[in-house]
Amino acid sequence: MEIAFFLVALSVGVLAVTALAERIDVPPPLLLIAVGVATSYAPGMPEVHLEAEVVLLGLLPPLLYATAIQTSLVDFNANRRSILLLSVGLVIFTTVGIGALVHVLIPGIGWPAAFAIGAVVAPPDAVAATAIARRIGLPRRIVTILEGESLLNDATALVSLRTAIAAGGLGISTMEVAEDFLVAAGGGVLVGFGLFVLVAKLRKQITDPLMDTAISLVVPFAAYILAEEIHASGVISVVIAGLLLGHKAPVLQTAQSRIAERMNWRTIAFVLENTVFLLIGLQAKWLFEDVGRSDLSPGRIVAVCAATLVGVIVLRMVWVFLARYLLVRPGPDRATGQVPPWPYTFILGWAGMRGVVTLAAAFIIDDDTEHREVLLLIAFTVVAGTLFIQGLTLPWLARRLRVPSPDPMDDALARATLLQQASKAGFEAVEKMDYEDPHGVVDLVRQRIDQRNFAAWERLGTTAEEETPSELYARIRLAMLAAERGRILEIRSSGTVASEVVADVLAMLDLEESMIDNATHEREDIRAVSVPRAPGDQCDELLAHPVAETVHDGTCARCLEDGTRWVALRQCLECGHVGCCDSSPGQHATAHFHETTHPVMQSAEPGEDWRWCFLHHLTA
Repeated sequence: MEIAFFLVALSVGVLAVTALAERIDVPPPLLLIAVGVATSYAPGMPEVHLEAEVVLLGLLPPLLYATAIQTSLVDFNANRRSILLLSVGLVIFTTVGIGALVHVLIPGIGWPAAFAIGAVVAPPDAVAATAIARRIGLPRRIVTILEGESLLNDATALVSLRTAIAAGGLGISTMEVAEDFLVAAGGGVLVGFGLFVLVAKLRKQITDPLMDTAISLVVPFAAYILAEEIHASGVISVVIAGLLLGHKAPVLQTAQSRIAERMNWRTIAFVLENTVFLLIGLQAKWLFEDVGRSDLSPGRIVAVCAATLVGVIVLRMVWVFLARYLLVRPGPDRATGQVPPWPYTFILGWAGMRGVVTLAAAFIIDDDTEHREVLLLIAFTVVAGTLFIQGLTLPWLARRLRVPSPDPMDDALARATLLQQASKAGFEAVEKMDYEDPHGVVDLVRQRIDQRNFAAWERLGTTAEEETPSELYARIRLAMLAAERGRILEIRSSGTVASEVVADVLAMLDLEESMIDNATHEREDIRAVSVPRAPGDQCDELLAHPVAETVHDGTCARCLEDGTRWVALRQCLECGHVGCCDSSPGQHATAHFHETTHPVMQSAEPGEDWRWCFLHHLTA
């Protein structure tokens, strides 16, 4: 009962502190650690010892898997050089650098123990870096690299740590170290790929979302345990399985299974991510008490902890700049069309916060290691120090260096273009089908698809005081859904309809309402921004019709003639004709193309600079 009470109290505390952090606009990881430290000194608070096995087997696999299934394999592959240089090269570089520093500062400590603590503090934390990076809106390329790095660097660090510990008891050659790395990495890849193949075959036979999600919950633990059993890297195994299953999910799973899996893993990640930071803070009291019994003087302990903290920050900054200008030489960013400037590299280097894996790995160091209590305090100092120093200053630095956030206008344009191209492929498939349609079903389908596409284009509108048809639809439909739900609940209370039927109907309303809510939130995020934009996919027509100055306060003459009202205006780049968009009743811009075959139009709305090719269904 005591353990159960503690777990419930821990969960409630995590949720309450996280909600408070969001309310006062403070990164939750930082507030959770601060509350944890304060709570560890509260009267009657039991000592909480974070065991390495709990983290490495209980917390790390699901956290890695939750991140891996959401990570784009395409983006991961596009940035693989940067990711590998950080997740392997930087970890080894930091391990050696910190090992040498600790060996010099702590008298009598052996090289194996020094390298062990170097490996412990080397890997940045997936949760801390990406949580803060996404919260402040860093460029997607930086977030992708941080995610990819954090998925693999734990494996490098843990292999380095085990090698250092083994070297403390026996002599290990450089060849044996290299062999250990190869076995760990290769074995992890093979186990992860093998599990992916097995689960992929199972998923082709399973359509029940509950069964599919249950399998998903088993995968990370199975991957980790199987790999560790053959002395391979459980971390790499989990990551490979998660990346491949996430990439293949659209063809292996049903839509319901994907929705269920996505929501379940988002919930699991939310709870575990925030719990680990509170647990880190709860270690403070007993760590400081153990260090108080150390043979080293307080001054030397403070000096070595501070030097290690500064060392991990400086070594990362040195490595990222060396890697960028000597090894990677990145190409143009897809979001801006430009080579990422040096502030991107600086922010990438500064986003090196450590987390729970660092603290858990420290507990793997043997109990009889000399000055072990100081090594544990070093790990705690690096975790807390990087989270507070770098975590608190990262938003300020991003603003000062003018590192742009992802542009919601670009996202809305890409979304609309993608839907338009998908619709074109869908209608081409319909034309190849053999069917009779006496009831006008195809026209109904075409109307629904058009309305979906129009809604996507309408999100680009930047006139705040104008309500688009989609926004009016959302307002009316949400009011109707509220009334419909109220009536269904009245009928449920009467007991005249089976509860299963009521639940099915309520679920249908919930799904529709959630889709409307998502569209509404996306529309609210779109704003006029001054971020330089990539040219996008080009065709001969778009290249021949560059961006032009559009009319100000334009009108659609044909709408005025017809007595109708337009939603948004478009201008032909061939002749300058202004017509209304397809969401408008007249659809006069498209009608102008059919009449003249002028291929490219440009938005004539304030703050919009995109062009559309009618022939190839491409935007720029």
